[in-house]
Amino acid sequence: MSRTLHIAIAGAGIGGLAAAALLARAGHRVTVFDQFEQAGPVGSGLMLQETGLVILAALGLREKAETLGSPIFRLWGISADTGRAVLDVRYTALRQGLAGVGIQRAALFGLLNEAARASGAALVAATRVSAANPETGMLVTAQGAHGPFDLLLDCMGVRSPLSSAPVRELPFGALWATLPWPEAGPFDNTALEQRYQAASKMAGVMPSGRVQDGAPQSLTYFWSIRGDAYPDFRAAPLTHWKDAARALWPDTALLIDPLTEHDQLTFARYRHRTHWPGATGRLIHIGDSWHAASPQLGQGANMALLDAYALSRAVGAGGEAADIAASYVRQRAAHVRLFQLMTWAFTPVYQSDSRLLPWLRDWLAAPVSKIWPTPALLAALVSGALGSPLRRLGLSAGR
Repeated sequence: MSRTLHIAIAGAGIGGLAAAALLARAGHRVTVFDQFEQAGPVGSGLMLQETGLVILAALGLREKAETLGSPIFRLWGISADTGRAVLDVRYTALRQGLAGVGIQRAALFGLLNEAARASGAALVAATRVSAANPETGMLVTAQGAHGPFDLLLDCMGVRSPLSSAPVRELPFGALWATLPWPEAGPFDNTALEQRYQAASKMAGVMPSGRVQDGAPQSLTYFWSIRGDAYPDFRAAPLTHWKDAARALWPDTALLIDPLTEHDQLTFARYRHRTHWPGATGRLIHIGDSWHAASPQLGQGANMALLDAYALSRAVGAGGEAADIAASYVRQRAAHVRLFQLMTWAFTPVYQSDSRLLPWLRDWLAAPVSKIWPTPALLAALVSGALGSPLRRLGLSAGR
């Protein structure tokens, strides 16, 4: 590092906190601005893939994340229409010992928040960034202008005012809930399980570990729902939804029966867009503010972690803001393009009103997925290894 940079980060999410920890550890002055009175996680459980775990290892957080999370060795789903397994991805098809980790977002946030603070990053709460000047390095908030900064990192997600707005929301979103893991239940605590009716109904159960040491094990339950159907869900008695959920997957009755209020299920809308360029002047976009997509491939947090590491690497190489921005985009652009394309292609197969796509999925794609080399390719896709993003960052998979 040739000089100390003054870096502003807008948004204390996964990508923002990871970037703050990495850059502050390298000796830079880092200030994180967050809109909430107290920074905290938004959302339920998520999947850490090998790509994200390697970045956490670079932060010294992998072992703790794996301790708090639940190992996932398999993703599998069954069609309620046919009884056939239409999704069966096993990580070991790519490499022995490979696994994902289901983790509560609150647990991952806690680890990264602690790492950022311990590294010396400053957090300015209750301060929402509304604009930025990529040329002068100034940030604008309701409290006034801040800066100038050598670099501005936009980590405010898909709704960031510093990046382009998505053309439209995806038709389908999901209802999410973090629930206790039923010890006597029928669910596999090493797998993400799903049930489908065509592509318009889908329920999933993912083990998501514990929020802190000593806490009980949890799972993340999710239910696919059209965005325009959410007001009807809210207006109808909760029993209407429960009847549909039990009909699709009777085993989940023990999970959803205790729910009594609509607010116990959090509704999430998804958007798909890639903001180009990924960096302009001193302004650099990280995570969903650059590349937002549905969670079908479970890559969101992992992509943000990869972005954060790529930026820290670009900063470490030195140079002016333009050099850093160019290096950052160069390291990540190919992988971003690849996974945006893959997510765009896969989403309607599992979340849409199409009748043809789920028919092709059930009767053509499912059998083909068991034929070599497809199992290894699917494992590479799900684990984030497709496109070799770690190698582009000078890293290697494994421990």
